[in-house]
Amino acid sequence: MIRYTLKRLLSLLLSLAVASLVIFAVIEVAPGDPASFMLGMNAQPETLAALRTELGLDQSKVQRYLSWVGGMLTGDFGTSYTYRTPVIGMVADRLWVSLPLALYALLLSTAVAFPAGLFAASRRGQAGDIGVMGATQLGVAVPNFWFAMMLVLVFAINLRWFAAGGFVGWDSGFWAGIHALTLPAVALALPQAAILARVMRSSLLDVLGEDFMRTARAKGLSERQALWRHGLRNALIPVLTIIGLQFSFLLAGSIIIEQVFYLPGLGRLVFQSISARDLIVVESVVMLLVFSVILVNFLVDLAYAAVDPRLRSRT
Repeated sequence: MIRYTLKRLLSLLLSLAVASLVIFAVIEVAPGDPASFMLGMNAQPETLAALRTELGLDQSKVQRYLSWVGGMLTGDFGTSYTYRTPVIGMVADRLWVSLPLALYALLLSTAVAFPAGLFAASRRGQAGDIGVMGATQLGVAVPNFWFAMMLVLVFAINLRWFAAGGFVGWDSGFWAGIHALTLPAVALALPQAAILARVMRSSLLDVLGEDFMRTARAKGLSERQALWRHGLRNALIPVLTIIGLQFSFLLAGSIIIEQVFYLPGLGRLVFQSISARDLIVVESVVMLLVFSVILVNFLVDLAYAAVDPRLRSRT
């Protein structure tokens, strides 16, 4: 297990190194100069040069990359070009919105997907199975931003049960914050629940065909009893893997939903920073999100190897 962990850790470090190069290169080749954007079209060359020096934009790209990476390794994500405040503070403030939103959406998707997958698997080929699979297909096909706008139209504008957007802050109380995040969490959870339900059903059906399940039924258990007592636990390994990957997606992929609901999260911060050509914020936030995705995948690999020793023997 130690050897496997070290190999996965090396893979994690290499992935982060490659990701940092790709992120920096892609953002740096984007058109537009941050200093020119901040000062406007009529800025004097001397003023423009002074601002570029102040922001460190007069350095070579190699120097800027090494300075950026070195700063992140020491916990210094740099200073925002636009707001002139440390990037780490801006990220921390918005993480308290994006992280609870991702966890809330993951909880909702799991709460819906598990019983749906179990129901479909226990009624394989019947009307209930066909209905659940049809609903999950619709859930995968519907864009979450369109579903988010429908939620706003029904529950915010017509019924007035929720606010159409914004976040009251955790200072207003835990339940007030949860109430504000409910509609965006539901919008994020729908496609993830559909995917997870399909994986749950497929995993359960694979387990139902195993020898130990046939033995359990031969001993007098009904198919549903065998499913609950023996099948569910063995079917959870691939499902838990998908859950880990979904958390990474929910944390990093909520930009559009945060825009729809006007939430001050990491996704909205990235969108605003791209609009303002605040490159250091974009690079740092995207790198942080990539790190979270790679880290979750690393932890999922370790958990999977701990449960299934065959993975360790293959490496």
